[in-house]
Amino acid sequence: MTQLKSNQTEQAGQSKRELAWQVASNLLLSFKYAWAGLRYGFATQRNFRIHVAIGILAISLGIFLRLSPVEMSLIGITIGLVLAMELINTAIESVVDLTVKQTYHDLAKIAKDCAAGAVLVTAMASVLVAGSLLLPPLYALIVQAKLVSIFN
Repeated sequence: MTQLKSNQTEQAGQSKRELAWQVASNLLLSFKYAWAGLRYGFATQRNFRIHVAIGILAISLGIFLRLSPVEMSLIGITIGLVLAMELINTAIESVVDLTVKQTYHDLAKIAKDCAAGAVLVTAMASVLVAGSLLLPPLYALIVQAKLVSIFN
């Protein structure tokens, strides 16, 4: 009897694994799953929401300052990298949590810390990109506004 249950469980597990590569049977379904991941990240990850807000601010400021298309592209790519790293970090943390359950493991800590470190590196790089592209025209605008107010 126990052997029968074991075989049935094993067969059910195998059939799910055999079909796992067929989960997204078409492109539209693939996009549906990708959007589900984005929604999950936005709904559950505070840092993802913070990065989205800062990204919107950076794009808005770039439009206001009339940055060139190349400069706006660099800002957009940088924002995309930060958001992608945040989602990868979430995925790694979820897989690690699934693996170790509620226990502590040194390797789990390393995996999670490294994933978070990757997000930090891309976020710091994005600050450098945004600072080098946004600060000079913003400074020029502020100086110009001060000069105009002095002469009026």
